[in-house]
Amino acid sequence: MKRSIRQLNWRYATKKFDSNRVLNEKQVQLLKEAFNLTATSYGLQPVKMVVLQNKEIQQKLVQHSYAQEQVTQASHVLILCIEKEIDASYIATYFERVKRIRGTSEDILAPFKNSLTASFMEKAQKEINAWAMNQAYLIMGNLLTICALEEIDACPMEGFEPAAYDELLGLNEKGLSSVLVLPVGYRAPDDPFSSFKKVRKTLNESIIEIN
Repeated sequence: MKRSIRQLNWRYATKKFDSNRVLNEKQVQLLKEAFNLTATSYGLQPVKMVVLQNKEIQQKLVQHSYAQEQVTQASHVLILCIEKEIDASYIATYFERVKRIRGTSEDILAPFKNSLTASFMEKAQKEINAWAMNQAYLIMGNLLTICALEEIDACPMEGFEPAAYDELLGLNEKGLSSVLVLPVGYRAPDDPFSSFKKVRKTLNESIIEIN
C-alpha cells in the first residue's frame, strides 16, 4: 500500500487529544505554509487562518463548540475565517501582487481584472460569502491531508458558534467571520475512536469510470 493511502487510513476525526503533547514550531510552520499554498478560486485567497495556542482562550471556546473538549485538549486550534468584504479594492490588491511577483504588465492583466471586478460587483453579499466558504472547505481538506501525511492528528469541526468565536477572538474588528475549526495535536492513547475501522463505500460504489 502506498504511504499516502496508508496515512489517509491512519487519520480519523480525533475525539480526544493528549493535552500533554504539543506540536513543535516546525510542524506549525508547515501547516501555515500548507494553508497558504492551497488552491483557491481565481487565486484570491479570501480565507485567513487563526493559529490559536492559548489554553485559557481554548477553554473559553469549549462552551461555544457544543462542549467538544477537543478544542481545549488540542495543542493548537486552527480557525478558518472568510473575508467579510471582497470588493474592487481587494481584487485590485491581488492583481498588484501578480504584477509584483510575476512581472506581468497591467496591459495583459487589465481585461481579466476588469472582468473579475465586474463579476463580483454584480454578486449579492450572500453569494460572495458562499463562494468564500467553499474556498475554506478546500483549505480544510488540504490541511487534513497534510496532517495525515505528517502524522498530526486533527478533528474538522463545523459544530461551533461563529458569532461567539468572532467576538472572543476579535475577528469582527479584522473584517473576518469564522467558518471552520480544526483542532490539531496528538491523539490520546485512550481515544477509542482511533481503533475504529473506517466506514466507506467500496470503490465500485463511489467511482464512475468513463473510458
